[in-house]
Amino acid sequence: MEKRTSVTSKDASQATTPSAVPKKINFLLGGLAGVSAVCFTQPLDLVKNRMQLSGEGGAAREYKTSVHAFFKILRTEGVIGIYNGISAGMLRQATYSTTRLGVYQSLFDSYSKDGKPPNALMKLGIGTIAGACGAFVGNPAEISLIRMTADGRLPKQQQRGYKNVFDACIRITREEGLKTLWRGCAPTIVRAMVVNAAQLATYSQAKEFLISSGYIRDGIGCHFASSLLSGFVTTVVSMPVDITKTRIQNMKIVNGVPEYSGALDVLRRVVQKEGIPSLWKGFTPYFARLGPHTVLIFVFLEQFKIIYFKLTTQAPQPI
Repeated sequence: MEKRTSVTSKDASQATTPSAVPKKINFLLGGLAGVSAVCFTQPLDLVKNRMQLSGEGGAAREYKTSVHAFFKILRTEGVIGIYNGISAGMLRQATYSTTRLGVYQSLFDSYSKDGKPPNALMKLGIGTIAGACGAFVGNPAEISLIRMTADGRLPKQQQRGYKNVFDACIRITREEGLKTLWRGCAPTIVRAMVVNAAQLATYSQAKEFLISSGYIRDGIGCHFASSLLSGFVTTVVSMPVDITKTRIQNMKIVNGVPEYSGALDVLRRVVQKEGIPSLWKGFTPYFARLGPHTVLIFVFLEQFKIIYFKLTTQAPQPI
């Protein structure tokens, strides 16, 4: 018992004592973690986007379930098809995750006093600010990702046919104007604020609780459990905002008239024509993607930090 208490004390100390990590390193590690994670979760993101667009406007649903969607995409578009939009996913993580995790860690360090991390309310605030910053920077990649993952569900003549994320950004700018790259930015920022407030704050709080309980060390097992809880909470609270964002960013302008007038119009029409449960349409692939993505991004981030600290002979720093 004494041995476990001693180890726990050491782990808890590491979990609450910030280490001087250069801000640019926080941003770099956040981006690397995001890009690494998306390589594993891109197929789930594609299925989630297809499910959220399925049955749009009260039309017949293209996919019965997430599993049906996955295998139908695999059958009709091939293995490459389930990774459609991977370049946009990677750029999104390189911009969005680099910014949000870098801002979060930098603010986390700034508000840690006398070896103690910020309280839960402060973490929510920090996560919200980090999410808003990341969403604005990552919106061009976000809208490219939505369109590229949705393309395969359309008839050939209606497909946009972007070659990669850079082609998507160039064509969107040329054909629809530069500001279109930030279409849906408001709901994207709201979603990111909700996601980050829930994801980052829940992760940090769960990690602190698990370590201080004395039953688990600060390691991959702790990071996995904290990430899984964080992913579930984030999925529940963010899905209505996410489906709003997805539909606005995928909509087309016909004769100068957009399909939706704004986020509230999307929510109203989804509830009226598809029912309230449709706000959580695609819950399974969303959590199946966000859960593992949350686990992977934090595990990668923690491991990248350990490597950095070993190279610089510093003590580990918590998230």
